[in-house]
Amino acid sequence: MNIQDWWPLLDSSTQQWLINNNGDIVPPSILDQIMAVAGQPTADASWVGDDGREGLTLSDEATDWIEQTANGEDAESE
Repeated sequence: MNIQDWWPLLDSSTQQWLINNNGDIVPPSILDQIMAVAGQPTADASWVGDDGREGLTLSDEATDWIEQTANGEDAESE
């Protein structure tokens, strides 16, 4: 599932956290909210970046999309 598909399903506080902390490691509580609507992240999911020792980060594509959305730009899926 693409970020464009699951973003509108998130509650507004989760969306706001992702906007305010765009590019940061996603804490378990936020990841749980994403997984509740998008399912378990897989390595080939376009929104998944690194899943390292410190935690999961969103992909560059996903962080760019969030930034565009936060700025009210037309964030079309690619």
